[in-house]
Amino acid sequence: MKPAPVIVFDLGKVLVDFDYSIVANRLEPYCTCPGHEIKPLMHQDHLLYRYEEGLMSTREFFEAVKEETGFNGTFEQFCEAFSDIFTPIPEMVKLHAEIREMDLFTCILSNTNELAIEQIRRNFPFFRNFDGYVLSYEHRALKPNPPLYRQVEQLTGRKGKEIIYIDDRPENIVTGQEMGWICILHDCPAQTRAMLFQTGLLPVITPGS
Repeated sequence: MKPAPVIVFDLGKVLVDFDYSIVANRLEPYCTCPGHEIKPLMHQDHLLYRYEEGLMSTREFFEAVKEETGFNGTFEQFCEAFSDIFTPIPEMVKLHAEIREMDLFTCILSNTNELAIEQIRRNFPFFRNFDGYVLSYEHRALKPNPPLYRQVEQLTGRKGKEIIYIDDRPENIVTGQEMGWICILHDCPAQTRAMLFQTGLLPVITPGS
């Protein structure tokens, strides 16, 4: 009998939305540089990549940002400003709940960091309802590099088309495809639901049902 697939979700922009401009606006009053220079440090700079790859502790990340920006607030103020930027995406949270009701194994595969996960775990109960978590900072590896994907295979005991993977970034999807996974490039909840239906996994659920 063919085993049921496991469903792997990216986290940011799939299950939760986020906005790093919020961090820049919150930190700016405490910094010697303007907000438009702070935002890249929070979103697309080597410091964040090192933090999410597990190469820096939260305290080391704080000290590095402080040195780059002149931030003169406390560690606690920084942690709150940096982490409280997430909002759940209700349609995708609901989709995950429906998949769970089918008794399918679900997993999160995410480039993320300790502060973000602590915030999400504390505030969003749905996050606790996954069977497994592969988080970049815990494995010292980042998507789209294959080692983090192999952690999913090791965790689930599945490979190839036994894994259905949902992610919003094309480069992350490419690696999944190269590993033989069934991949869905997430753009909007309705489209992702439809593409999951095309795999034969989900029934058609009409709005309001």
